[in-house]
Amino acid sequence: MSRATPVLPAPVRAKGDGETAGTLYSLGAYVLWGILPLYFVALAPTGSWEVVAWRVVLSLVFCALLLTVTRGWARFVAVLRRPRLALLMGLAGVLIYVNWQVFVIATQSDQVLEASLGYFINPITTVLLAVLVLHEKVRVLQWTAIGVAAVAVILIIVAYGRVPWYALALTASFGVYGLVKKQVGGTVDAISGLALETLWLAPIAIAQLGIIAATTGITLGTAGTWHTILLLSAGAVTAIPLLLFAAGSSRVPLATMGMLQFAGPILQFIVGVAILHEPMPASRWIGFAMVWVACILLTIDQIRHSRRPRTAPVVIDGGL
Repeated sequence: MSRATPVLPAPVRAKGDGETAGTLYSLGAYVLWGILPLYFVALAPTGSWEVVAWRVVLSLVFCALLLTVTRGWARFVAVLRRPRLALLMGLAGVLIYVNWQVFVIATQSDQVLEASLGYFINPITTVLLAVLVLHEKVRVLQWTAIGVAAVAVILIIVAYGRVPWYALALTASFGVYGLVKKQVGGTVDAISGLALETLWLAPIAIAQLGIIAATTGITLGTAGTWHTILLLSAGAVTAIPLLLFAAGSSRVPLATMGMLQFAGPILQFIVGVAILHEPMPASRWIGFAMVWVACILLTIDQIRHSRRPRTAPVVIDGGL
């Protein structure tokens, strides 16, 4: 006798307090993602490869604790029993690992502004992937946003004389990650999903820590109490925004999420300019301004079409 796969019950969509709470949850997630560069900068002298390795291991530990507290192990095991689903989560894990690694390297290399650029253009990348991979029909305003963003990237390349690899790697890895998560749909809850992704990555992270220990040396516990506490918090720092996002995205309309999602890169931009004092010449302002125009066009399109009864959903996720 087959057993039904346990899934989380669908949340009640309240029009008043429910949407208000959902907006606060989602905004909280994006605010935490927006100030995340400051956390990684504070982890010096720990290098980016060690940071990400601890992030994977400690996220897995944190998720295991959450699964125990929330009695979610049945849901987690149910996913493991479905090979296709488990393999998709493994692919998602590889993609989010690339995203995490590139983001931490960018942050610790004084390239927070370029990282924020990647997340500004991420919604546009998502639309482009929907066309190329899912063969979805794109509206005129969406094509316009894609075109403006492409011109902006070309302008930045010409002005700087180099390709913004960090930005492109971040938007590509997270865009495909969102595509994979869309294939999973609502069959995997947030805690089980992150637990399985980090479980797949755990051998890589452990090997990474072994190489670091044999070469430069592990920094955990060697740079003071405050640094140790910060580094040990990597699991919670990773999981909490994802859980807030999961709680918020199920309670608010797509148009609201479309606007809230830009809070993350906006805060990253502010951190890069106002706190970390990264250079912002006129050519970069122009490039970013064009990207912002593209984002505004995409947001307007989402607001206009979210009120129609049949609208193809756009994948909007956090990541970081």
